[in-house]
Amino acid sequence: MPIKPGNIIIGVIALAVLIIISFVLGVLYRKKVSEREISSAEEEAKRIINESIKSAESKKREALLEAKEEIHKNRIEYEREVKERRSELQKQERRLQQKEENLDRKTDIIEKKSEILNQKLNEIEAAKEEVNLIKRSQIEMLEKISGLTSEEAKEYLIKNIESEVTHEAAMKIKEIEARYKEEADQKAREYISLAIQRCAADHIAEAAVSVVPLPNDEMKGRVIGREGRNIRAIETLTGVDLIIDDTPEAITLSSFDPVRREIARIALEKLIIDGRIHPARIEEMVEKAKKEVEATIKAEGERATFETGVNGLHPDLIKILGRQKYRTSYGQNVLNHSMEVAHVSGLLAAELGVDITLAKRAGLLHDIGKSIDHEVEGSHVTIGVDLARKYHESEAVIHAIQAHHGDVEPQTVIACIVQAADTISAARPGARRENIENYIKRLEKLEELTCSFKGVSGAYAIQAGREVRIMVKPEEINEDEMVLLARDIANKIESELEYPGQIKVHLIRETRAIEYAK
Repeated sequence: MPIKPGNIIIGVIALAVLIIISFVLGVLYRKKVSEREISSAEEEAKRIINESIKSAESKKREALLEAKEEIHKNRIEYEREVKERRSELQKQERRLQQKEENLDRKTDIIEKKSEILNQKLNEIEAAKEEVNLIKRSQIEMLEKISGLTSEEAKEYLIKNIESEVTHEAAMKIKEIEARYKEEADQKAREYISLAIQRCAADHIAEAAVSVVPLPNDEMKGRVIGREGRNIRAIETLTGVDLIIDDTPEAITLSSFDPVRREIARIALEKLIIDGRIHPARIEEMVEKAKKEVEATIKAEGERATFETGVNGLHPDLIKILGRQKYRTSYGQNVLNHSMEVAHVSGLLAAELGVDITLAKRAGLLHDIGKSIDHEVEGSHVTIGVDLARKYHESEAVIHAIQAHHGDVEPQTVIACIVQAADTISAARPGARRENIENYIKRLEKLEELTCSFKGVSGAYAIQAGREVRIMVKPEEINEDEMVLLARDIANKIESELEYPGQIKVHLIRETRAIEYAK
């Protein structure tokens, strides 16, 4: 059956009314529920507030109680500390009082002692015055008895004391010198004898001229040449003087430069063997001789370094060292002398426990300046030092070269060793030939120097200048003063004279009594 539109509208309206009624009822219900919840919440809030107030009040009471207890504890502690401090202060006050009392007592004692000391000082002053009076009276009495014034007595006593002291000093010096000299001589003899024994070198003095043998006397004329042109050419090219005298079958070459003399000797020997002697051939042979000598110089330098075990020398320094083969000093070959000094220095260094290699190096180079001292101005020591510095040798080697003749004071053991080895090599018999004029001058200077001392009546140099025997005046020099005089003379000889080895100073004092029987 069909539904009518009016019924639909009524149904919709009824439904809307129902919805509105249910909404209103729901709102009313929620309101009641909300009011109940609000009231219960308010009650709960009131309850919580009341509990909070109660809890706060209880905590406040507890806090007050704790604060009171803490204040009470602090008060008790403070009162205890105050009591302790008062007690300590009282103790300190008592100690201070005791100290003050002690100081007062000590002050009283010091004042009493001061008074006693003042009294004693016054008594001492009075006694001192009395002693001075007695002393003056005694001095006056002594002066009257002795017949000497106080100043004269002082001088007399000083002279006696000086005499005693001089005697004691002389005896002490004599004793010390004897003891140390014995020990030093023994050690030195051991070291030097061992070094010389282990270095057995055969050295003889070399001549300053060279002699070239000729096959016959006719060769002299060929060497001289027509109008002397050959001999002039040789002398011009070599710088050597040819001496052709009455000596049969020989020509003497003379030159201050041994290298030039050697070049001339080799060239002349080649010309004599060749037989063709004329200026052009002479020039050719001189050039060949120069090359041979240069090669020999280099080979000799290398031989010296090899035999002595000295390595690392500059090549130019080796060549300069080799030139010493043709250099002599007082007739002694300088290269052989340098090699001997190197060996002896190494042996002495081994005995003394120092650097053997350095000692050998310094010994080999100590006379390097003599290789070119004919060409460069200055002493061989200065030239040697300059060469060593130029080729970057060590300061120890340079100092040893500088000090080996005493130009500077030796500051190292190596310098002392080289100085001793040089003296040993030069002073051996047969090693050097000294110019007779210089030898006589040295002896005269030695005698003159020793005679310059007061109380010396005569001096005589004996044993080739190795000992000076001195006669003293017995009335001026007593036995004690002889010891001091010998020491003074030895010191002056060391400072003013140059000599090889050592000189013995021998003083002689003798007294004679002469009477005639009539």
